[in-house]
Amino acid sequence: MNIKIRIKQIGSRRNKIGVVPFMIENRPDTVAALITECVKTLVALQNGRINKSELKPFSEAELEAMSEVGKIAFGELFNKKEAVPDEAVSNALKAYEDGLFRIFIDEAEAGSLNDSIEIRDDSIVTFIKLTMLAGRLW
Repeated sequence: MNIKIRIKQIGSRRNKIGVVPFMIENRPDTVAALITECVKTLVALQNGRINKSELKPFSEAELEAMSEVGKIAFGELFNKKEAVPDEAVSNALKAYEDGLFRIFIDEAEAGSLNDSIEIRDDSIVTFIKLTMLAGRLW
């Protein structure tokens, strides 16, 4: 199933938000199933990058984008330990329950983990990480 994920554009000095295609294997029917599908896809991509380490030269546009962000990374992974999908899903579900991020599907908030959702091909899904502003400065 093809959905679209809304993300902040890397290397942008302005706060531009872009939409990128994202492939998940099964059509989720609850919020928990959506989180599970997204996390499993991302874990598989990350584990695939660990096994395939290839360095390539950068284009001028790529170097310019990375320098605007303030970090030029060469794509080398220092942690060669593969992620465990079940642990990653458990952590993501716990983070959602704790209110560390919210999910919006086509401009409507997804709700709690057991709420049913209507998601179709080309739905736009937005993950918003919430930052706690409590505490004091050192």
